[in-house]
Amino acid sequence: MQGDIVPIGEARIGVTDWGLTHADCVYDVVPVWNGAFFRLSDYLARFETSLSAARMDVGMDRESMVAALQRMVATSGLRRAYVAMVGARGTPLIHGTRDPRACANHFYAWCVPYVHVIAPDIAEAGASVWVSDTTRRIPEDSVNPRAKNYHWGDFTAGLFEAKDRGFETVLLCDHSGHVTEGPGFNVFALKEQTLVTPDRNVLHGITRQTVIEMAQTAGLVVEERALRVEEVFDADEVMLSSSGGGVSPVTRLNDRVFGNGAPGPVSKDLRARYFELMEEPAYRTEILYGPADP
Repeated sequence: MQGDIVPIGEARIGVTDWGLTHADCVYDVVPVWNGAFFRLSDYLARFETSLSAARMDVGMDRESMVAALQRMVATSGLRRAYVAMVGARGTPLIHGTRDPRACANHFYAWCVPYVHVIAPDIAEAGASVWVSDTTRRIPEDSVNPRAKNYHWGDFTAGLFEAKDRGFETVLLCDHSGHVTEGPGFNVFALKEQTLVTPDRNVLHGITRQTVIEMAQTAGLVVEERALRVEEVFDADEVMLSSSGGGVSPVTRLNDRVFGNGAPGPVSKDLRARYFELMEEPAYRTEILYGPADP
């Protein structure tokens, strides 16, 4: 926070910061696995794209951001971590203004022990997902989903629906009946040897890209296109992808049960491949651990 490393419980932003009052933030999350960032340059490139899309200038170049993240994680001592970098609109320099150009944009970052969006035991057994037919994804011409942001009103409403019905998480559709994404994950549907993932109204996740690359290496045909909800229910396998946990097989969508309630072979294979890939030197940026900050 403002160049200082503090315990996460002591981190603060002002109550009039638009990052708080308007959820006017963009962010990204890079995983740390066994002492190294995974695909750090890809996550930073997307974060920079999000900053640009939001018209934010946090006054830091990529080298400065890398140094900040390195120092923070090294100080924490965490070898497996969930590391967030955030650009916030900031506090207006002129009291009472509604002009976003008058806000002092700023950068902050935080890390906690590695987060699994779907708990590992549930992911191994297969997750249950509620596909909402009442809560719709915010249209992409209202909030740009490719600029990773804190607008979660639709996801939160969907999560209440899912949890009230005993499901682990929720998948939202757009107003045209196409599936989009869920809170913190992209979705894939497998039919025979073709793996399909939505390309509109979704974040183009780094883990999504990793799954696409792994699937192509495994000989699957990958399609990025509009995906109707009926196709997902008719799929042979469904899986989720997230920086928090990699690939998570789905065994239930609403009343539709896949694989007699067990994860499918392709989902299981891609899940295992993801964690193997996280150990590949070409994708890793080692963290320079040292003495804790005084």
